[in-house]
Amino acid sequence: MESILIVDDDATFCLMLKTFLEKKSFLVATSFSSVEAKKMVSTKFYDIVLTDLRMPDVCGMELISYIKQEVPETEVLMMTGYASVSNAVKSIKLGAFNFISKPFGPDEVLDMIEDALSHRKGNEKQKNEILPATISVSKFYHGKGKLSQQLLNYIELTAPTFMSVLIVGESGTGKEMVAKMIHEKSDRAKNPFIAVDCGSISKTLALSEFFGHDKGAFTGAVSDKVGCFEAANGGVLFLDEVGNLNYSTQVVLLRALQERKIKPVGSNREVAVDVRILAATNEDLKESVQIGSFREDLYHRLNEFQINVPALRERKSDLMHFATFFLDSANTKLGKSIKGFDECATYVLNRYTWPGNLREMKNTIQRAVLLSKKDVITLDELPSSFYENIQDCCGVPFEGEDEKIKRALHITNNNKSKAARLLNIDRKTLYRKMKIYNI
Repeated sequence: MESILIVDDDATFCLMLKTFLEKKSFLVATSFSSVEAKKMVSTKFYDIVLTDLRMPDVCGMELISYIKQEVPETEVLMMTGYASVSNAVKSIKLGAFNFISKPFGPDEVLDMIEDALSHRKGNEKQKNEILPATISVSKFYHGKGKLSQQLLNYIELTAPTFMSVLIVGESGTGKEMVAKMIHEKSDRAKNPFIAVDCGSISKTLALSEFFGHDKGAFTGAVSDKVGCFEAANGGVLFLDEVGNLNYSTQVVLLRALQERKIKPVGSNREVAVDVRILAATNEDLKESVQIGSFREDLYHRLNEFQINVPALRERKSDLMHFATFFLDSANTKLGKSIKGFDECATYVLNRYTWPGNLREMKNTIQRAVLLSKKDVITLDELPSSFYENIQDCCGVPFEGEDEKIKRALHITNNNKSKAARLLNIDRKTLYRKMKIYNI
């Protein structure tokens, strides 16, 4: 059983996180002081140390240095409400495995802990001349259908190159996952992958976010800051929803991509950067170019190769495979053992249009697993909106109403309530129609 030490001067937060992790079968200890944490680390081995950044006695950065010097086998995760790229870079350079900003969800911290444990076990295997643990992205189900295989082929094709790739697809289709796969299959895999949400970058702070700034460069610049370009040096800078960048930011971004040099705000020094650019959008950037909201030269700079990520409704042959993948993942996270989906739930999942794509499916399956009191997911655990809008919910187009009713009853094992819900009618109406059709 893996052991975790949580170090945070917020006692309430510390104990809440301890309770959650203990329910996930971890051995958890807590410390409200980094001085005390040093003593605990020196007397007992912990697989993972989760430490806050800002504490009254010794800061988290110093604690990371101490832990990696005394027990390098321990993986350290930095927690802070003062998230910034510079802090992330500093903590990782000191030896932290990863960086998470408060507030964070339970799934987020659990995923990070599992990745850290896999990384530690992979390092142990390498020391014993055994193949390292599989990279985290490879855990994801990629699909076996025609469109899924085409997507994988494009990833394999572009990964070894330095080309900028524009990843296009609807929201929730997994564009960032595609970017991470390209990164992890490239020769830059051991270097940083820095993701930037372009929609959240304000016009006034864009230069600082991308290029960093020197202390005193503007009001509020109380310390030096490393920008995204410098943080990603040697690796990949992923520009998510790049179509949301304002026009003036597009100008300076294009210049940085052309010259491969950046200048932090308030500084006279130029910094050479070796960064591969991957960008993603759910917009039609060609149309944005035509109406003048996106620069044509930047579009061509980003779009040296385009990958279109298909919507989930277009990957029908893989749909239930994805559902099973998310079911297994939810079982692990929630400590359950749901075996699968009954015929009625399978029918509805296959006919739902999934406007939110893989993200929506993941959330739907996780919710269903949480609600389920049986060993399979049924119609009762799925949102009613999933079957209310199924126009021809019982099979072949243009079949008679009596045949639709018979098919719905067959799918639901003669459960009248479920059949009525599938048909989007009430039970009284169903009984009346069954009488009419002598069913």
